[in-house]
Amino acid sequence: MRGQSRARPAAAEKGLAAAEPVHARRFGVARSARSSAMLEDYTELISDLLAEHGEARTTDIARHLGVAHPTATKTIGRLKREGLATARPYRGVFLTEAGQVMAARARARHRLVVEVLLAIGVPPEAAEADAEGIEHYVSDVTLAAFDRFLRGRRA
Repeated sequence: MRGQSRARPAAAEKGLAAAEPVHARRFGVARSARSSAMLEDYTELISDLLAEHGEARTTDIARHLGVAHPTATKTIGRLKREGLATARPYRGVFLTEAGQVMAARARARHRLVVEVLLAIGVPPEAAEADAEGIEHYVSDVTLAAFDRFLRGRRA
């Protein structure tokens, strides 16, 4: 018995070691998604504010996202450094072309995830809330499968 208990962890470690590249890739994808999730949320909100009010002020961004003004200011600075937004004194924040593309892509992913959740019976409020997290972590392959699933239901 003692010999068997020692053999199992060694075998498990060997299996884990063999899976390291796969795990590293998966965790890398998740870390990347976490990093871009905030930027996607900001660009999507800025796009919405611009469409509705003609401007996106830092104060409004902070309020809508439920963060402190300095947090919004810091993230807007990151958007600017990454070429996703510009800011004009006393005029607010504006998206660059790359920021507009990011916002549109995030919005489309969000809508698709919500539609799938609704299609499988998730209540609307929960679908919207859950999509806020899922949309950032779902792969393009899975999004394509979601789209095929929804098209199949509509046909």
